Parts: sequence; C-alpha cells; structure tokens
Amino acid sequence: MTVAGVLGVLLFVFAERYGTFGDELYFIAAGQHLDWGYADQGPLAPLLALVTESLFPGSLTALRFPSLLMSMVLVAVTALIARELGGARRAQTLAALVTVASPFTLGNGHLLTTNTPDILMWALACWLLIRWVRTRRDAVLPWLGVVTAVALQSKFLMGGFWVALAVAVLVFGPRELLWRPMLWLGAGIAVLATLPSLLWQAEHGWPQLGMTGVIAAEGEFMHGGLLGFVPMMLMLAGLLSGLVVLLFGLWRLLRGDELRPYAFLGWTFLGVVALFLVAGGRPYYVAGMFPVLWAAGAVELSRARVAGWWRWSVSLPVAVLSAVAMSFFGLPLEPVHSRAGAGSVDFISTHSVGWPELADQVAKVYHALPAEQRARTALLTSSYWQSGALDRFGPARGLPKAHSGSRGYWHFGAPPETADTVLYVGRPLPALTESFGTVTQLSTLETELKANRAVDGIPLLLAQDRKGSWAELWPRFRKLA
Repeated sequence: MTVAGVLGVLLFVFAERYGTFGDELYFIAAGQHLDWGYADQGPLAPLLALVTESLFPGSLTALRFPSLLMSMVLVAVTALIARELGGARRAQTLAALVTVASPFTLGNGHLLTTNTPDILMWALACWLLIRWVRTRRDAVLPWLGVVTAVALQSKFLMGGFWVALAVAVLVFGPRELLWRPMLWLGAGIAVLATLPSLLWQAEHGWPQLGMTGVIAAEGEFMHGGLLGFVPMMLMLAGLLSGLVVLLFGLWRLLRGDELRPYAFLGWTFLGVVALFLVAGGRPYYVAGMFPVLWAAGAVELSRARVAGWWRWSVSLPVAVLSAVAMSFFGLPLEPVHSRAGAGSVDFISTHSVGWPELADQVAKVYHALPAEQRARTALLTSSYWQSGALDRFGPARGLPKAHSGSRGYWHFGAPPETADTVLYVGRPLPALTESFGTVTQLSTLETELKANRAVDGIPLLLAQDRKGSWAELWPRFRKLA
C-alpha cells in the first residue's frame, strides 16, 4: 500500500535522529541478559535488540527497523479492517491515512519500543474477530491465540483486552464465539507460549504486579490522573482527522445499523478504557483498539447518505494534511539544537541526547582515580537509563560494566565483591548512604544541550568504606521506579 510505503520511507530517512532513547538503551542491555521475563516487560524487545545489535552493531537504523516494519504493517492492517467491514478503496485509504496521522504511530515507528508489537497484535486480533463474524470460519480463531501470544511477549496488556471482550460478547453477542473449540485452542496456544514468562515472574516475586503501582503514581504526575487520561488518550489519536474519524467510528460501532454485528468491539474499547482508567494505566494502553475505530469511521463516512462526493473531497485532503502536520510532531524533523534547554516538552527527543556526554564525564572522573582505587571501584547509577547509557558507550571509553537497582537492571546483578568503592551517578538514595561510610560529591553532570533531565544537573558521587558484602547490601538498592 502506498500510504504504508511512504511511512516506511519517512521512518527510514529519520531513523538515526537524534540518538538512542533511554528505553532503547535498556533494551540493548537487557538483550545481553536475555531471559524469559523482566521486571517490567516481556522478552520480545530485548530479543529484537540482541538480534539487530549482533547483525549491525551500533546502528540505530537497524535497531529501529523492526518497529518501522511493524508500523507499516499496522497501516496495512487498518486498511484491511476497513475492507473487511465493507469499505471500498477510498475508505481503506482514509483509514490508512488517519493511522499515519496519529503521533503515536509515528513515535512508535521511530523507536524500538514494547508498544509497537503490542498495538499491531491488538489490531490483528480485531481484524481476525471481524473476519470470523463475517464468515463464521473457525479456522481463523486459533490465530487469535498466536497474535495474543506474541503480544504477551512484549506486554501483558492484552489480557485486559480479552477480559473486556469477553464481557462485551456475553452482553452484546455474538455469544457463540466464546464456546467455539477453536477459540479455546487458540487460548491454549497463548497460555503455553506465555508460560515461561509467567514462571519467571513467579520465581522472581511477580515484579510486574509491583509495576502497576509505580505506573499509577507516574500517571498521577505526568498525565493528571483520572482527569488527564481521556484527553491524553484522544490526543494520541491525532488532533485533526484521526480524532474525528476515531470518535465517529466508535459512535457508529455502538449505534450504526450496518456495523451492528461488530458492536461488541465498540463496547470492548469502552471496557478497555474503563479497565485501565481504574487500574491507573497509561493513556496509550488503549491505543491497540484505535485501528478498528479508525477503520469503522472511514467506512461509515463513505456510507453516510447526507454526505456525497464533497465529504470525500474534504476528508481525504484533510487526512493527508493531518498526516503531514503530525509528522512534524511525531518525527525528529527539526535540528537537534532545537531541543536544547530543560524546558523542552518533547520527552522522547530530549531523552535521546546527551548519553555519550554522560559516558565522557564519568570516564574522565573514573580514570582520574588512583590505579589501585580504580581497580576496586564499580559503576552504580540511580536509573536504568543511565546504566544502559554507560553500558552502551562506556566500553569504548574504558569504563567497566554499570550496575543499577532500578527496574530490570537490578536482576542483571550486583557489583563484584572486590568493589568496595562505588562511582555513583544520581542523587544519593538512602540505600547508598546507609551502605557506605562516606559519600562525596565529585562533580555535577552537564551536557551541551542541557535537555536530558536524566543527565543534566545530576551529581556524580564517590561512595567509600562499604559496610557489608554486596550479597547483603544489594537488596537495599532494588527499586521499580
């Protein structure tokens, strides 16, 4: 499809800007410690990072290429949903355009992220459900298990989708879906594929359950809690045509005669919103259902009797303009220096710069230590992003492996027992001051752009006189925030 191809070209051209995002640094590090599960994610993103780094070391284009491909497929799947709902070529084109016009689609296509495969699998599940409703061919139902299994290797969010869907189907039909043996075969596939991750979680005390409270607290701070959830969610759909088509599609799924057999998907979307709203989830957790709403809206716009040829003469050009406009928000088109200053609101861009400078400054201080002391000094950071940056850029600067108690990094291991001194990046936590006799600030980190809040203004500390073994002290440093 042309629209998907244009998106792919755009993402490829700008793949190397501005630098590696904090989460990508973490995925690269996690890929070096590949496991069935992690404290805050499944194994899919670390696996992709390991494969791309092994084939093309240090290439941001290669690291982000899986997301590029999945975003292109997402655009195509949205158009396929429109076709499955009875939409002609114009409806399919509009559905594809509003998908590209979403800043969330563009942002996820630019980065290696856990969101991209999750959203794609939700969209594929909706397409398969619509196809089953239309054809009643049970052969498509086991594939629901396959796409669910893939989604659960990235996030566990799709469990919420199935809870909301089951309730919607029981209330609004088609109830026979839930009793089809092939659907339960698919469920068995999903459970078996996810069992290793569940066993890892059980063995490590279910850290992902602990992440629920952390994410809820972050939501209160970043999105204004309950009051900010819905506005932020709608902004992710796109401020122009994407939002209009999405809301129109939801309304028509719930009330339209032509789409009545698929009304359960509209109610599923509302159920998912309610579920994550109550659970304190992030607004983008519901974005996996945007494609089916976009497709329904595009199809119903093409059917509306009150709107003749003029609706298409307005809708398609507006969708194109919306996609172009959103590209300036969702892609790193501006020079990197435009992101300078702590006041920048672009969270992704500002946390994609400054990491090599972090490694430079830590290396300068580390190599200034006396040789005997340096041999007994470990690197420790307050954030998993900082450790990911030091592990990414530190080896070329002669730095040892970095350690952190933050998120999944805690499971990557404690500093060696020979390390009785720590060079610490971050504001001193109680665990640090309680575990060492003296903690001295050596410098304050600062980058050229002064944009990355995980680097700029962060103290660099030297902690000495360790008060116990790392086996005893390391649990104190564990934190999910």
